[in-house]
Amino acid sequence: MLLKSCNAGFVLHSSSKATTLLPKSPFSARRVSFSSPPCVRASVDLAVATDRAPGTVGAGASLADRLRHGSLVEDGLSFKELFIVRCYEVGINRTATVETIANLMQEVACNHAQSVGFSTDGFATTTTMRKMHLIWVTSRMHIEVYKYPAWGDVVEIETWCQAEGRIGTRRDWIIKDVSTGNVIGRATSKWVMMNQDTRRLQKVSDEVKEEYLVFCPRTPRLAFPEEDNSSLKKIPKLEDPAQYSKLGLVPRRADLDMNQHVNNVTYIGWVLESIPQEIIDSHELEKITLDYRRECQHDDIVDSLASPELEDAEAVSLQEGANGSASSMKLGVNSRQFSHFLRLSRDGLEMNRGRTEWRRKLKR
Repeated sequence: MLLKSCNAGFVLHSSSKATTLLPKSPFSARRVSFSSPPCVRASVDLAVATDRAPGTVGAGASLADRLRHGSLVEDGLSFKELFIVRCYEVGINRTATVETIANLMQEVACNHAQSVGFSTDGFATTTTMRKMHLIWVTSRMHIEVYKYPAWGDVVEIETWCQAEGRIGTRRDWIIKDVSTGNVIGRATSKWVMMNQDTRRLQKVSDEVKEEYLVFCPRTPRLAFPEEDNSSLKKIPKLEDPAQYSKLGLVPRRADLDMNQHVNNVTYIGWVLESIPQEIIDSHELEKITLDYRRECQHDDIVDSLASPELEDAEAVSLQEGANGSASSMKLGVNSRQFSHFLRLSRDGLEMNRGRTEWRRKLKR
C-alpha cells in the first residue's frame, strides 16, 4: 500500500487491486478501493500521483496547472483530464446533465490548447491566426451519452484535434467512467476558420496547418469510426408549423462567454426547451447533433421549435392505432427522435438546426 499527497488536496491510494482519489483529511487518510482495469489505474497515476504540474516542467508552472488533473498523453497528441461531478452539475435525474457534459468537454479542449502553447483568450489560436485576426468557430457538434455519471462520480475525458477539409478542423472526445474504465460517452465536432473582423470564413493556410498539425495524430483517429454513425447524418430544415415550441428565449448575461458571444452550450439548453414534458419524464437524451448557422448576440430573442421525425411519428401512430391510448402510446416507444430549429424571433432567420434521440429511462 502506498499513500502519496498531491497539490490538489487529495490522496492517491494504489494497490494491485485498485486506485482511487479521496479528499485529504487533517485527521486521517481513508483508504477505499474498487476494482478497475490496469489502464484506468495507469491514467489516474499519470494525472495525479505527482507533485509536479501535469504537462509542465519545473517550478514556473501556475497554481492552476499544479492543481489541474490533466496532461498530455505520452505521445503528446491528445490530452486527458479527470473531473469530479459536482452537486450543482446534476439535474432532475440525479445525474450530470448533457450541458454539464458539454461544459466539461469545452474545459478539457481549452486546457489542451493551453498545454500546447496556444492562446489563452478562449479562441485557441496560433501565432499566425492572431496576426491575421482569425478564430475558430463551431459549425457542428455531436454528442452521445451511454451512461450519465452521478454526483461524486469521477470521469476521464480525452480529447484531440485534426484537420478537416480546407477551411476547418475537428475535435473528438472520449469520456470514461474512472471506476470501471467503461466508455460512457463520445463526441465529435467540426470547426471552421473565420476572420474576426469581417465574420467571413477563410481557408486554413499551410502556415497555420504547420502550427497546429504537429499536435495532431499522424493518421486519422475518430471517436466514431463506424461507417454509418449518427454524427454523419444530415439534418433537414424543420419547417413550420412545428409540433412543439418554446418562444421568446432571451440570452442571460451568464450565457455570454469570454468573447462576448452566447456560449455554444447555451444552444443545447435552448434546443431541449421545446421537448414535451412527457418525453422528459419518460426518456433521457442519448444523442444530440447541432449545426450552428448564425451567431447569437446578447440582445437577440430566440424561438425553439421541435417536431418528431417522420419515422418516429409513424411509429407513434402505429402504437396509437394498436391500443387507442395517446398517453400509453407516448410512453410505449423505447426510442424517440426529434428534429429541432432555433430561429431569431424578429425575422425568423435560422440560427441552429438539430436532431435529438432519446432512450426510455431505466427503472431505478
